[in-house]
Order: sequence, then C-alpha cells, then structure tokens
Amino acid sequence: MSLWLNAESWNLLIVILAMMAALIWGVRRAMAGHRPRVRRIAGVEAMEEAVGRATELGRPVLYVAGTQDLDNIQTVASLGILGSVGTMTARHGCELIMPTDRSLVLSAAREVLRESYTAVGRPDAYSPDIATYISDDQFGFAARVDGIISRKKPAACFLQGAFYAESLLLAEAGAQAGAVQVAGSATSHQLPFLIAACDHVLIGEEFFAAEAYLSEDPVKLGSLQGQDLIKNAVVVTLIGTAMLVSLAGALDWPWLTSFKDGVLRLLRP
Repeated sequence: MSLWLNAESWNLLIVILAMMAALIWGVRRAMAGHRPRVRRIAGVEAMEEAVGRATELGRPVLYVAGTQDLDNIQTVASLGILGSVGTMTARHGCELIMPTDRSLVLSAAREVLRESYTAVGRPDAYSPDIATYISDDQFGFAARVDGIISRKKPAACFLQGAFYAESLLLAEAGAQAGAVQVAGSATSHQLPFLIAACDHVLIGEEFFAAEAYLSEDPVKLGSLQGQDLIKNAVVVTLIGTAMLVSLAGALDWPWLTSFKDGVLRLLRP
C-alpha cells in the first residue's frame, strides 16, 4: 500500500478531493439551470463596442492570439475568445484579419472561425484567408503584423494570449493607427506594456474567465463558480490559521497550543 499512497501526505489527498468536489458541484449546479452571476468585465463588454465601431467606420478588425503554440493554455483560451469575436464580426459584416505565427494555431483558428460564421447563419462570409500564417520568428511576425496594421488601419485590435518582447511593438502600432485595443494576457511581466498602450486589458484570471463570460456555457460558468469557492475556502483557511497562531502565541494556553499544532500538521504539505 505504501507504494501507492504516501501516508505522510494524506492531507494533500483530502485537499485535492475537496477541490474536485467543488468543481463538480459548480458544474452540476450550472447545468441544472442555476447559472452563477459573473461580475461585469469592462474589457469583455468593450469587444462588442469595438467591433461595432469598426463596422461603422468601414475598417477591419485585427485579432492576434498571442505568439505561442497550442501547448500554451493562454493560446487555447484565446481561441475560445476568438470564437466570440468571430461571431460578432460575422453578425456585423465586418472584415476580420487574424495573422498567426504557428501552423497548429492557424488550423485551429480556421476551424473556430468556420463554426462561428456558421452559427450566425453566414457560412458564405467565411474564408480561410481570414486567418493567415506569417512566421515562427518572434520579431519577424511582429514586424509583419505592424505592417498590416499600418496598411489596413484596423479600427479595433484584439491582442489576446501569451506575449513577450513583441507585446509593446504590436500594441504601439495599433495605438498609432487609432484603433480601439482590447488586450488580454496572463504573462505578468508584459501586462504593464499592454496597459500603457491599450484601452482595455483583461488581467490574469479575467482573461481566462472571458471565454465563459462571452459564451455563457453552463459548464464553463459552473467551473468558474467552483474555482471561486475553492479560492474563498483558501482565503478563510489562511486568515483563520494566522489568527489561531497569533492567539496561541499570545495566550499560551496548553489546549490552544495543542489545537494550533494539530491544525498546522493538517495543513503542512
């Protein structure tokens, strides 16, 4: 039995099972019709306004799904957001441009866009040329996208995904073109540049929650509720443990010290 279970880490097993139970509870509750209310995310709501503005001006919409491959979770989340943006552009009859720097991202993006255009009854408006491959080279890709922005003058730019040194190059080009820019990323060291050059930024968890917010899929909304329950439980546990340790040190009661030691053993990884 010791080969399969480390008796000293049974507390971790309990925590993992509790997290799984919270996620399952959230998903099942949402699928039963009790959909959780997701707070207003200004950056997501600005997407529809940006597409509408591009339609009014008769200028295209540019979408960049980061600069990483499909093995990056941010790229996967970005493709989910792309589906909603594709639905908006198809509904408004607005031109969409999506340069990519990975062949797998290109194939996935084309499939996502095909489904989006079909979902709103405009499969004839879809073209594989909406999503194009540029280059795997980081700055070669950035230079080509900057050229597209300079020539096409998009009215809206969506920079959603994992970005690195090219983030400011792309965002600055969009700002100079006068585009409304909505960025989203969990790459923390690039967020300051996106915040400085873009109108709206989805930061960290907001970026991952955007797909659920836009799609209103009960499974995704339920998983968000389960994750919030887990985070609330962690915060309560941390605050409660800190208070317990402080009281045990200040009062020096034997039974309180013993209780504190037991709690710490339970929480020790």
